[in-house]
Amino acid sequence: MNKVPPNIHFTQNVNQQLQSCLKLFNPDKIAILVDENTLIHCLPKLPSLKGMPLIQINSGEKNKNIETCQIIWQKLTDFKFTRKSLLVNLGGGVIGDMGGFVAATFKRGIHFINIPTTLLSQVDASIGGKLGIDFNEFKNHIGVFKDPDAIIICDDFLSTLPHRQLKSGFAEIIKHGLIYDLAYWKHIQMNLFSEIKDWQEFIKKSVLVKADVVKKDPYESGLRKILNFGHTLGHSIESWYLDTGKDLLHGEAIAAGMIMEAKLALDLGLIEKGYFEQLVSYIDQVFDRVMVFPTFNKIKALLGQDKKNKGSTVMFSLINGPGSCLFDIEVSDAQIADAIDFYLDSGSHK
Repeated sequence: MNKVPPNIHFTQNVNQQLQSCLKLFNPDKIAILVDENTLIHCLPKLPSLKGMPLIQINSGEKNKNIETCQIIWQKLTDFKFTRKSLLVNLGGGVIGDMGGFVAATFKRGIHFINIPTTLLSQVDASIGGKLGIDFNEFKNHIGVFKDPDAIIICDDFLSTLPHRQLKSGFAEIIKHGLIYDLAYWKHIQMNLFSEIKDWQEFIKKSVLVKADVVKKDPYESGLRKILNFGHTLGHSIESWYLDTGKDLLHGEAIAAGMIMEAKLALDLGLIEKGYFEQLVSYIDQVFDRVMVFPTFNKIKALLGQDKKNKGSTVMFSLINGPGSCLFDIEVSDAQIADAIDFYLDSGSHK
């Protein structure tokens, strides 16, 4: 597996690492993008940013939209940012996705640094250069590919997270083992989520997995699609929740998606029943089943906008054995409905 890309920095001294990056890039102006949570819990860990202009937005996926981008663009304009200026995105996946998108499009691109503060963003969302926002009810519908000038990862931020947010990030760790690394999947299975105290090894391993896939296929023309395992159905559920105002975190939706899409893999003969039962059992140990579901017709409508589709055909990325995954798999409506029914009927809905 390849080494960590040079723009990714693991550190236990986030302020010192940030100072080094700022000295290297030497921007003419700096601003910090935060939400109400990272303003209180995370910004104090970065005294080198004291006195810098702040842009504060409201937290949550529901605010990852063009209206919030307009607010940030206006602030950058008010600050008289130039193409030599730099935006520091301090937060989770929403801040990183949207802040990066704003930076990549403002004056056709300014420098930006992502400092991911959630487990989800540290192991997945901040890696790979996918930037974007939601449009109407479609997740990440508008966006670009652009790597941050630097990604600074410090697991000390995880102590600021609510338990549910930490658990949400663990879904992507599970996914990385299932799709790409059998040894990693076995290691994950040996650990109960509730007993994990040291996250460094999981973060570094997941970053290596994602970075390796992205290096081989930076623009998602082939192999990178495997990172969407669990996300085709998972995103459709998450999008529906966003539109209805109901509460569902990204990792919770992806955990549901992985169970349903593993059932598709089983029905297509890609995996054995024992392996299927093993992974479902492990995911169920960590995540409660999603209790409220959209109708099948609504799921189908949302699937129709999935970025992996070919024409009107919905294409899935499905595991085909431990630590392995295929992409561009066509699945029938009947098989999708059966997978949803299995998920709804087989679990304990707490």
